[in-house]
Amino acid sequence: MRKLHLALATHDIAATVADYTTRLECTPEVVVPGVYALWRTASLNLSVRFDKQCAPGELRHLGWEDAVATEFSSEKDVNGILWAVLHCHATGAGDRGSLAGNGV
Repeated sequence: MRKLHLALATHDIAATVADYTTRLECTPEVVVPGVYALWRTASLNLSVRFDKQCAPGELRHLGWEDAVATEFSSEKDVNGILWAVLHCHATGAGDRGSLAGNGV
């Protein structure tokens, strides 16, 4: 089954983690202080990444976490939105092929 992945930009990881932890009522599964955070809920994956090239809250990309995907892939849709297909086998920020490891 595929799970929607939503990736947003932020200029303040710590404040975003505090806010979204309250909103999602769960703690992030992965936090790289000052760089990245990932929440995995039953219906949604939400990641935030420090990115000064984007406005805070700007959509970086959408994607799917797919249990049968064997590698990371991405493509733009007809509206120019980047969609990523990610596997869910690895969760660490440095794991190759994981959500965080691909700059996602």
